[in-house]
Amino acid sequence: MSLFWRIFVMNASLLVVAALVLLSPWVTVSSPVRLTEAVVVAVGVLVMLLANVLVLRYALAPLNRLSRTMAQADLLAPGLRAESGGPSEMVQLVATFNAMLERLENERVTSSARVAAAQEAERQHLARELHDEVGQALTAVLLQLKWLADQAPPELQGDLRGAQETTRESLDELRRIARRLRPGVLEDLGLASALRALASDFNAAGFTVVDHIDHGLPALTQESELAIYRVAQEALANAARHANADRVDLELRHTRSGAVDLVIQDNGRGCRNAPEGAGIRGMRERALLIGARLSIETTPQGGTSVRLRVSVPGENE
Repeated sequence: MSLFWRIFVMNASLLVVAALVLLSPWVTVSSPVRLTEAVVVAVGVLVMLLANVLVLRYALAPLNRLSRTMAQADLLAPGLRAESGGPSEMVQLVATFNAMLERLENERVTSSARVAAAQEAERQHLARELHDEVGQALTAVLLQLKWLADQAPPELQGDLRGAQETTRESLDELRRIARRLRPGVLEDLGLASALRALASDFNAAGFTVVDHIDHGLPALTQESELAIYRVAQEALANAARHANADRVDLELRHTRSGAVDLVIQDNGRGCRNAPEGAGIRGMRERALLIGARLSIETTPQGGTSVRLRVSVPGENE
């Protein structure tokens, strides 16, 4: 029976019962209406209203469950599905919603993969341009300043040496930016070395990063290693810019459950009631792309903890 006919039959039954009671010899209404008769009619109306509320709540319960599921659905946290139950119309509606949600999640993963690939390609292009064009130009300027400083009179050598040192620092910063855009060490030496190099870059900028990386980590896919590196990079950048922290612990370990955990914890002010920006959404999309679990929470000490759990192919989590 459809939802419409179920509600109609239930309400019609209530009205028929009320009419039979009014037509029975036990219920009479005189003119003027007596107090007892008014009380009987009022009680009957209240009983009908209460019964109608119960009937509607029971009939519309599947809609309420579906509404709650719709409100909780998040494409960056896939897997949530509405419970099927109730009349055939509701079963069909829930099945349609679940199918639509699954299709949107699949499309989100596909689009995220395309966006991530385009971003990496653009970063590699920018890194090559910075290294080959701007880097070489700064190197030429540095050599020219050195020659000028050697040939200049003593009263100008100090200024030229200062300009030479500024150019050298700019060239070093340019190389660090190029490494962050395109982590060549990740391709050449692996994830552990890339994370240590990343920590060294932040330490060189005056921000303390202590790394704890297990030896003998299991083999991961290239996509998983890149996602771990980018999440670590974004988490360290957030801690340096927004957390008001002066120390970050970076940990990469192989768990007993057969997964690789990346944990980045700072001693800053935490993330209570802070809205998620583009950086955190980017981390969630990276995690979604490789089927990993990302959690961001405030530690008991008040800092922020970012945890990324990546399943290892061939191991049970």
